[in-house]
Amino acid sequence: MFLLEISDIVEPVYPAATIVLLRDGQTGLEALLVQRSREVKHMGGMWVFPGGKVDEADYSGNPDDYSAAVNAAIRETREEAGLEVHADQLTYLSHWTTPEGAKRRFATWFFVAILKEHQEVQVDGGEIARHRWVKPTSALEESASAEHAMRLMPPTYVSLVQIADCETCAQVSDRLSVTEPLVYAPRMVPIDGGICFLYAADVGYAEGTLDAEGRRHRLYMVNDRLDYVCDA
Repeated sequence: MFLLEISDIVEPVYPAATIVLLRDGQTGLEALLVQRSREVKHMGGMWVFPGGKVDEADYSGNPDDYSAAVNAAIRETREEAGLEVHADQLTYLSHWTTPEGAKRRFATWFFVAILKEHQEVQVDGGEIARHRWVKPTSALEESASAEHAMRLMPPTYVSLVQIADCETCAQVSDRLSVTEPLVYAPRMVPIDGGICFLYAADVGYAEGTLDAEGRRHRLYMVNDRLDYVCDA
């Protein structure tokens, strides 16, 4: 079951970073997803991209938040998956801020990195229990299946949707070269059985309403199912 803990206490927003690692597999584009241990309180059992909080050391004497996020993404990928990536491999994809009211809040930079050389994934066995290289379309299908075999959080789900129609890493690179990174500051609206997350381009974002006529850019989380709606 999805669980988004809601709190009446105003929580600090921690900077974080994550990397959508891609490779060209035998059957097409694949992304690396790692499963958080079920024993971990925050998002236990969820499938995510490697990543985590930005540490003080990630600033390396430089006060720039973006550079620190790049350093954190590289470090977390090494710690959680045993993979080495470099700053020049990272392309800025999006930025997500956990909505107000959530018990733990993060401001997370999402990057894309393409693994061109073969490296073996080695998860830490503590916070991260397993890993899978999986086609984005397959991950989305498993998330929606009756068995709900792959549990995804909204930022992971949306990021996979953004590249799901690409067949190769080259196609992803071409797309990112002509698109601007999106900034997501979701607004939560309770609905029967779950929550609707409104994003800034949605017609109802400013007022937090769901029924206004106009552009939709939102995600429904209802009864353990995610449904992303984005009008062109």
